[in-house]
Amino acid sequence: MFKKTIVILVLTFCIAKINAQISNPVETDSVQVDTTIVGTIVVRKNQEKIKNIPRGVKLANPRITYEANPRRENFGWFKVPSFWDKTNHLGIAINEVAFVNWKAGGNNSVSAIGNVKFVRNYKFRYIQWNNSLDLRFGLSAIEGEKLRKADDAIRFSSTFAYRRDTISNWYYSVKANFNSQFADGYKYPNTEDKISTFMAPGYLFLGAGTSYIPEGKKFNLYISPITQKATFVLDQELANSGAFGVQKAERDADGNITKEGERTLMEFGFLVTNTWKTDVAKNMTLAHDLTLYTDYLNSFGNIDVDWELRLDMKVNQYVKANIGTNLLYDDDVVFDEVVTDGVVTTPGRPKIQFKQLLGVGLSYDF
Repeated sequence: MFKKTIVILVLTFCIAKINAQISNPVETDSVQVDTTIVGTIVVRKNQEKIKNIPRGVKLANPRITYEANPRRENFGWFKVPSFWDKTNHLGIAINEVAFVNWKAGGNNSVSAIGNVKFVRNYKFRYIQWNNSLDLRFGLSAIEGEKLRKADDAIRFSSTFAYRRDTISNWYYSVKANFNSQFADGYKYPNTEDKISTFMAPGYLFLGAGTSYIPEGKKFNLYISPITQKATFVLDQELANSGAFGVQKAERDADGNITKEGERTLMEFGFLVTNTWKTDVAKNMTLAHDLTLYTDYLNSFGNIDVDWELRLDMKVNQYVKANIGTNLLYDDDVVFDEVVTDGVVTTPGRPKIQFKQLLGVGLSYDF
C-alpha cells in the first residue's frame, strides 16, 4: 500500500511540471521563438514585410471562392470512341467554252457534272465492314445540238470481312456490288433509239471469298472463286434485241415476236476486285478501282474488265480538280451488229469502252 502511494505522488508531480512548462515557455539566450509547431502545421506569428518591391509587380490577396463551378470552360466528358469511319462528299464541276469572232472556229458549250459519295466503314478487332455509295450525273449543252449526257453512274458496294486474330491481314469476306445508271442513253447524235436506261443494264455481284487488307494502308484485295453475277435488262424493248447478253426475242418469218426476250442473265464465275489510294504529292491523291470477272459455264477465260483511275488535286478546302478515266470490256456487250428484217445479218463483236473526264469545281466534305 505504501509503494502504490509513492508512485501516485511521483506521477502527479511530473504531470504538474509538464503543464507548467507548456503554459510558460522559457526564452533561450534572449531569442524569441518565431513559430509555434502544432502537429504538422506551422503557424507564423511574426510576418516579415517586403522591403523592396520590383516595378511591375502587382500584389493581391488570395481570393477563395465557394462557387459550385468556378471554371469558365465546359468540362469535357469522356466519350466512347467510335469504330465507324464516315465520309460525305458533295461536288459539282462545270466546264464552259465560249467563242466570239473566233477565226479558228468552234462551238460554244457548257457542261456540268455533279457527284455524291457516302462512305461508311466499320472496323474493330476481328470485324471489318466497308460500305460505299457513289452517284454521278452530268449534262452537256453544245451550240446547235440537243442536250446530252456527260456522265451517269450508280455504284454501291458492301463488303463484310472477318479474321481469326488481330495479327493476320487476311479476312474471310462476303461482298455485294451493284452498278446501274439514272437516265436513258443514246448513241449521239441519234436521240431516237435508246441503247440503255435505268436497270438496263443493271449488274449485281454477290459472292464469298477472302480479302487482303494490310493495316495502315488504303489497299484492299478481294478474291472470290464463287460469285453470282446477275445482269438485268428491265426494258423489254432492249431485252427483245438481246442487249447486254440476255436471250433475245424469238420471231417468226414475218418478224413478229413469238416469245419475249429474257430480262435477266445469270452467270457463275470468279471475281477479283482491288482498290488502292495513295498520296503522290502534296494535295494530290491517286486512286484506282479494278474489277475482273470470268464466267465458269459459258465463256471461261473471257475476262470482263471495269477499271477506274482518278487523280484528285486540292486547291483549297472547297475548290478541287480531278482527272479520271474508266475502261470497260464486257464480252456480252457487242457493237456494229446489223439486223435486217429482224434477222441478224452481221453479228457484232465486243470492243473496249473508254471514258475520260476532266473537271474543276466546288466540293464539300462533311
